[in-house]
Amino acid sequence: MQDLELADYRDLVQSLKYCVLIHDAATYDILWANHAACALLGWSVDELKPLKAPDMSKNAQQYSRELGHRWLRGAVEHGVNATEWCYRSKLGEEVLTEAIAILVDLPSRPVIMVQFRDIEEEKAVRRDLFRTEGRLRAFLASLAEGIVVLDDEGRVIFASESATKQLGPHLHGADFADYCHDGAVPADAGRYRFAEPGGEPRWYAVTRQYIDIESDLRGHLLLFYDITDRVREEEEHRRDTQHLNHLARYNAMGDMAMAIAHEVSQPIAAAYNFVEGARGRLQAQASGADTDSVIWGLDNAKRQIERASRILDSLRQYVGRLEHAEQPADLGEIVLDCRYFIELRAQGACVQVDFDLTAEPLPVRCENVLIGQVVMNLAFNGIEEMATWPPERRRVELTTRLSRDGEWAELVVRDHGRGLAGVPGDRMFDGVFTGKANGSGIGLALSHRIITRHGGRISAAEGEPDGAVFSFALPMARDQ
Repeated sequence: MQDLELADYRDLVQSLKYCVLIHDAATYDILWANHAACALLGWSVDELKPLKAPDMSKNAQQYSRELGHRWLRGAVEHGVNATEWCYRSKLGEEVLTEAIAILVDLPSRPVIMVQFRDIEEEKAVRRDLFRTEGRLRAFLASLAEGIVVLDDEGRVIFASESATKQLGPHLHGADFADYCHDGAVPADAGRYRFAEPGGEPRWYAVTRQYIDIESDLRGHLLLFYDITDRVREEEEHRRDTQHLNHLARYNAMGDMAMAIAHEVSQPIAAAYNFVEGARGRLQAQASGADTDSVIWGLDNAKRQIERASRILDSLRQYVGRLEHAEQPADLGEIVLDCRYFIELRAQGACVQVDFDLTAEPLPVRCENVLIGQVVMNLAFNGIEEMATWPPERRRVELTTRLSRDGEWAELVVRDHGRGLAGVPGDRMFDGVFTGKANGSGIGLALSHRIITRHGGRISAAEGEPDGAVFSFALPMARDQ
C-alpha cells in the first residue's frame, strides 16, 4: 500500500468536523484554518490570518489577549493545554467552545494546532440537567413518601433523603428485612410496619414495582408513606363501632326486657287464677259441681299460657337475630318484626299506632337488630310524646316508602304532639336533646350513629299542621 501524499493529509484535515486553527508557536499569529473553523467563525483563511485575539474573542476579561497568549504559551511549554474559549464570529455571534492547543514540531517551524468544537448546546443541556437534578433533589427531600430500591437479596441500593428521615441514616446498604417489623420484605402493595432496628414501629402504606433505568439503577422500588395516624383513627373508629353495637344491643334488650316483664306477668297471673279456680271446682266435684265450668277455667288458663309463650317466642326470635354483620334485609320486614313490641308499648300508653307499609319490598343491606332499634327508638319516642295528650289525639303513624329518585328506602314516624319545641332539627341528634323528664337524649344520638354508619341519613322536622316528623333513609340494595 502506497503512503498518503501531502495533499491527502490536507484533504483529511479539511474534512474534519472538528475546527482546526494553526498558530505560529512564536508569534501566535494564525497561519491556517480548516473548512470547519471557517464555517463556524464565518471568515475565510485569508481573513483570519491578520486577526488578533480581541478581533475574534468574546469581549470579556476571561477571554483577553493576555489570557489567550498564556493559554497558547502553556501548550508551547507543556506540549498540550486545554481551556474553554468563547470565539466571536464575523457576524458578532459568540460561540463557546472546548479548545485544545497542541504543540507540533513541523519541519518548517513549530506550530500550535488548536482544535475546538461548539459546546454551547452541550453546556445549556448540562445546566438544565444540573438545575433539574437540584430541583429533583429538593423535591425528593421534601417528599412525605420514602423511596428505597432493593436488590434481589433485599439490600438497599438506593434510599431517598425522605426515606432516611423516616427510617434512619444507616438505611443505604442495609438488609431491609431488618426494618420490617412483621418479618419479610413486602412482596405486594399493602400496609406494613417499619422501624429502624430498635425503634418504635409505625404503619406505612407501601407500593412495590420493578425498575430498570438504562442499566444504571435496577431493582425493586418501594414507595411508602406514614399512615400511623390513619390506622390509629381506624382502630378508634372500630372500637367506637363495637361499643356502639354493644350499646345498641344492650338498649334493645333493655326495651324488650321491660316490655316482656310487664306483659308476661299479666297472662301468667291470669293463668294462675284460672288454674286456682279450676282446682277449687275439682275439689268440689265430689259434691256434684258442674264439670263444664272446670273445663272452661282450664281452657282459659291454657290460652293465657299460650299468650305468654307467644311473647317469649317473639323475644327469642328477636334476640336470635343479633347478628354482627350486615346482610340483605327488607325494611318493611324489619318494621313488622318490631311491630309487636311497638304495639305493646302503645297499648300501655293508650296510643293508637297506624302502620302504612309499602306492598313492595324495600331491600337494604344492614344489621337488622340495629335498624330495628332505630325503628323502636323513634316509635317509642312518638308514643311517649303522645301519652300525655287527650285520648282523641293520641296517634302515631309509621310509614315506609321508596324515595322519589328510587335510591332510598325510607321510614317516617309522625306524632301529633308539641313538635320539636324550638330545637333545630340538625341539633336533635347531638346527644343532649330529650323531651322526657328523665331522658338523656342518648336514644336519638345512638340512632344517628347507627343510620349514618350504614350510609344513610336521619332527620327531624316540624309536622304539618302539628307534631314532629322523624325519618331515616337507607340506600337501596339493587343487587338483591
